[in-house]
Amino acid sequence: MRWIPTFSQVRSQPANFVVCKIYLVLDQRRGSYRGGEGGISVDRIEGEDMSGYSSESPSQRARSLPKRIVLVRHGESAGNIDGAAYCTIPDNRIPLTPVGIDQAKEAGRRISHVISDGGGARSRWKVYFYVSPYERTRSTLREIGRAFSKKRVIGAREECRIREQDFGNFQVSERMKIIKETRERFGRFFYRFPEGESAADVYDRVSSFLESLWRDIDMNRLRHDPGPPPEELNLVIISHGLAIRVFLMKWFKWTVEQFERLNNLGNCEFRVMQLGEGGEYSLAVHHSDGEMEGWGLAPDMIADQKWRARRGAPSRESDDWNDRCPPYLDTFFDRFADSDGDDDD
Repeated sequence: MRWIPTFSQVRSQPANFVVCKIYLVLDQRRGSYRGGEGGISVDRIEGEDMSGYSSESPSQRARSLPKRIVLVRHGESAGNIDGAAYCTIPDNRIPLTPVGIDQAKEAGRRISHVISDGGGARSRWKVYFYVSPYERTRSTLREIGRAFSKKRVIGAREECRIREQDFGNFQVSERMKIIKETRERFGRFFYRFPEGESAADVYDRVSSFLESLWRDIDMNRLRHDPGPPPEELNLVIISHGLAIRVFLMKWFKWTVEQFERLNNLGNCEFRVMQLGEGGEYSLAVHHSDGEMEGWGLAPDMIADQKWRARRGAPSRESDDWNDRCPPYLDTFFDRFADSDGDDDD
């Protein structure tokens, strides 16, 4: 068997580096490794377990993807009702309020209803949870879990990379008021809190989490159930308002300007990313135009979500993508050269 470098070794090479004349492309939407337009079959890559990889067609591959990825903000916390709590309690230890506990229980019932397609049409659907390590998110998970029977839960994992934005240790109220006013003038995405993080920093670690998530999916690490494979796998990610918005920004390739128009989620509010007909995740499968508009999505962003729900991945139909969603090109270009012949095809 010919030796092929690991993916980390490939990434360290120049962009034009060729490994055995196969370009390995990581498709972040599906988490599949493929060469050109078709799949590749590799028996062994040094340092990598290839048992979970395959050369399935897009329609076959879609069947092994989670049907839904549900992003949930934690319930109401003590810090949400009294900012002074951050002066004496570390951010990661801020607890839920009684109202927050009730919100989490209700969110669990609503999410269970969504995942079961309204009450159990699917007999073998399962759920896997990711949760931020903060007290308020772990408590939210605990209450959400009450809505699921044990046989429905494949597992749960604490994931530090989806934690809250770091605002800089203990937060003195008077100082934080001035800092947040400065952030509004500077820009919410790039402003870094003193001794803390910017939203751009959160973007970087959430991006790293997404790479790990896709490896878990692609190598079947989330399916440890000894029984038959579930008809539907659903991921529920319990995190924080900014981390969820950054997650969506990364996933759907939103610009900084588009991110800064987004409204925060309410306590225990959630977003459902669901596979559309072509195997592409979209918010428009489960949510209405009015909901997405209320979240701060502009008309072109809503059109993109509806296109994804109907048509599948734009990466496989790049020409149609440009024709159908010109606002994305208009974001970066104000004029193109006139078409002057066959060389533009």
